[in-house]
Amino acid sequence: MTTTGPSGFRFLRRRRPAAPERRPAGTPVAEAAGLQVRLGGRAVLAGIDLAVRAGEVLALVGPNGAGKSTLLAALAADLPAASAAVRIDGRPAGAWTAAELALRRAVLPQAAELSFPFTVAEVVTMGRAPWVGTGAADGGPDEAAVAGAMAATEVSGFAARPFTALSGGERARVALARVLAQQAPLLLLDEPTAALDLRHQELVMRICRERAAAGDAVVAVLHDLGLAAAHADRIAVLEGGRIAADGPPAEVLRADLLSRVYRQPVEVLPHPQSGIPLALPVRGAARPSVRDNHFGLTSA
Repeated sequence: MTTTGPSGFRFLRRRRPAAPERRPAGTPVAEAAGLQVRLGGRAVLAGIDLAVRAGEVLALVGPNGAGKSTLLAALAADLPAASAAVRIDGRPAGAWTAAELALRRAVLPQAAELSFPFTVAEVVTMGRAPWVGTGAADGGPDEAAVAGAMAATEVSGFAARPFTALSGGERARVALARVLAQQAPLLLLDEPTAALDLRHQELVMRICRERAAAGDAVVAVLHDLGLAAAHADRIAVLEGGRIAADGPPAEVLRADLLSRVYRQPVEVLPHPQSGIPLALPVRGAARPSVRDNHFGLTSA
């Protein structure tokens, strides 16, 4: 918008970013169509077609180097070369300004590092920055969002401590609290459970389920197939920069597929109480044998 000041000078007033509208469950919030990404002259993603829907938790799994984190970055529109193949909230990712994107997606990186001694409360409050200028960031809403995020991740008890003085697991939970305080309808989480103990892994995945139940779309890169099976609505298995399988855990977690993708013999058993598929590496008397990319079992 162009306005004229009291001295007759014309200047541009920054457009106020519009807050996103909540979409019905099942509606695509982010989409990749024919997505290809090259980094360092190497194809990292090739022909990815994927929809991320409101009201669901989508787990991205696969071996190291399969392209999981790159796909997450592409869905976040953090890879300019990939933006033409990604849509967020119904529009090409490149059509949004940075301020508008920040209202629509929140990103949790693998590692959270700060060089300055901000307190935990200050770090979480940074998640409210995208809302400045929208009319929804004054007083009460900000304070409630920050307090709720810290309570959910169980970091309220050390809100006044410097972030730099925390353990790795505590930092991970504070970083997640910042993402939650942002209140974006699309959460993109890169290995959110990697630095956490058993209890807090379950806590984080319950938070993911709660956000999905509230209408958010949640994408999480996970290495723990058990967590993915127990908490995700869908699992996308990546292999060599492509999606090898995408669907409900019971359909995707197959012994033959996982053994091939991970290059490690795997057996899949139903949990005796819940029936959730459990993927276990073959150990002990039967050990992996790798010959020409085919997997078999040999006796100990």
